[in-house]
Amino acid sequence: MISASKWIAGALVVAFTSFAHADDADSRREDDSFLLLRDAVRQDDASKAEFYAARLNNYSIPSYVDYYRLKSRLKDASSSEIRDFFKRYEGQAIVDRLRNDWLLELGRKRDWATFDEQYPLFILNDDTQVKCYALTSRALKGQKVADEARALLTAPNGYGQPCADLIATLYQNNQFNTEDLYAQLRLSGEYNATGQARRIVALLDGPEKKAVQAVDLPTVAVAKGMGASKVEHQIYIVALGRLAKTSIKLATLALNKATPKMTAHEQQQAWAAIALASSYTLAPETTDYWKRSNGAPLSIDQAQWKARIALRNGDWKTVESTIRAMPPSLRSEPTWIYWLGRSLMGRDGVTSQPSGEALQLFRSISDQSNYYGQLALEETGKLVTIPPAGAPLSQAEIAPMAANPNFQRALKFFSMRLRFEGTREWNWGLRGLNEREHLAAAEFARQNNILDRMVNTSERTRIQVDYTQRFPSPHNDVMHPATQTLGLDKAWVYGLIRQESRFIMDAQSHAGASGLMQVMPSTGRWIAKKIGLADFAQDMLSDVRTNILLGTNYLNMVLGNMDGSQVLATAAYNAGPGRLRTWRATLTKPMDSTVFIESIPYVETRTYVKNVMSNAAYYAALFEGRPQSLKARLGSVAPKGYTEQEEQETSFVPR
Repeated sequence: MISASKWIAGALVVAFTSFAHADDADSRREDDSFLLLRDAVRQDDASKAEFYAARLNNYSIPSYVDYYRLKSRLKDASSSEIRDFFKRYEGQAIVDRLRNDWLLELGRKRDWATFDEQYPLFILNDDTQVKCYALTSRALKGQKVADEARALLTAPNGYGQPCADLIATLYQNNQFNTEDLYAQLRLSGEYNATGQARRIVALLDGPEKKAVQAVDLPTVAVAKGMGASKVEHQIYIVALGRLAKTSIKLATLALNKATPKMTAHEQQQAWAAIALASSYTLAPETTDYWKRSNGAPLSIDQAQWKARIALRNGDWKTVESTIRAMPPSLRSEPTWIYWLGRSLMGRDGVTSQPSGEALQLFRSISDQSNYYGQLALEETGKLVTIPPAGAPLSQAEIAPMAANPNFQRALKFFSMRLRFEGTREWNWGLRGLNEREHLAAAEFARQNNILDRMVNTSERTRIQVDYTQRFPSPHNDVMHPATQTLGLDKAWVYGLIRQESRFIMDAQSHAGASGLMQVMPSTGRWIAKKIGLADFAQDMLSDVRTNILLGTNYLNMVLGNMDGSQVLATAAYNAGPGRLRTWRATLTKPMDSTVFIESIPYVETRTYVKNVMSNAAYYAALFEGRPQSLKARLGSVAPKGYTEQEEQETSFVPR
């Protein structure tokens, strides 16, 4: 009988045998050919794809070679070829990926019988255009799908032809009316979706050229004035919203001039379009624009920004009414559950323990380990703590993870820096695992230094938790002296790295930022000169020590420029100090940081700051071994140069 230890060792050997020779010349050549195959398919070059696929007959991941070979000629592939692929690789993630591709092709060909057969088998079902085809198929059979379509059709820049066809189908069979189309037209303006605006106007038998001009050349469209028909009025509203993105003043002047020709409802819609653009500037006039829009149906972004501007004004009644009027799917998000609770407290003048509906709202999300869950938890009188870890994982529990073929393929892809494919395979391998197995998979990721997958995998557990997996602190031998020398809060720095790179050392952003702290080359060069680091070269940003040295020094400089506010410095680190100075300049007195963060104009930066500060609270709890207050960490933010005496005179009470 084989002993347990020998079996474990054997399993680990088997798990890595296929990929243990990545440095061999033959393996490198095959990997290069695979990458060229992938690129050829992306470039829609079928002959080149076949050339490289023919060189990979013995590749370590044959399913992907066959996938790319088939995908390169999917439009001409027979149903039997595709079904044969499904059968050969049944259960693999790549089957679901090909089914996604095939469903799009079936929808394009209007082969609804095959589409309807295959759609229930699409496991991830994460493609908006496939969902549009599915609703179109049902609508053509006479099913009522208008409500589902309205909930789905919220971002026109991702519609493509499938969702455009769904809108046309619903309009033609009277499930959508002209108001639905007008709403989609206004939404196209919000999203700069010229093609979608043109298609909507075509359905309404309106002037397509004017629709294109309203989105692309709003100054010209507004200068030409508003036409006589209802659709031309809606086109003009789109043009006003687009113009407001560059000049609020010109847009408001044009609207005031056109007001006599517009119905009261159209005026409200136009003011809502201008109010949304003005919200991004945080200008004081924005409040008036939102008041003038009262009665207009609001898009998702409009509803959220109306609430955010009311938050900045401390207008809790408007915050409450705006949230209650949101669509159920939006209203049920943790963001707006939390702010509805806060609005009820603000409306009633409560400054301590909430009660009634507010308390119920906070309790409903207080078990979530995210920014809003932490804030809600504190509103119920509790602090952020680290749950006790369960029993340590044994190697016997980790060994099956090492033998999992999905994780094996993921490791191969990660070694080739194909993070999309690697992440997809990894996540596919998590399907069906229980919580203990999730922790084992996370530990396997740690052993292979794939910390982003460790974090993501561990975060999926609810009962059995390991916060050392969720909030790792690698390279502490470098980080501790760096932060100690600068007097930086190590928990905050780790919280920032977790959000920036998920500890992927070779992470590269689209903008060119590199490494753990995602330092831009120009920033790295500037900081290196400031601290006297000689012979700086861009590739040094991939070195852990150099990246942490430059990143922490830059963060410390930003923190100093932001008067020691971690909230402001975090926002500046992401969006740039210049933008942050602009946003901060809108303040006339101290503001609760939760409100300031909620109204950051850039969604990326807004999300970034929430996550970094939430992370920092957990890291502090881990490092210090005691409960933490996220609210105290956030505190308030103040205008530049605002004195402590002035702050006391405002009688500001941070909540």
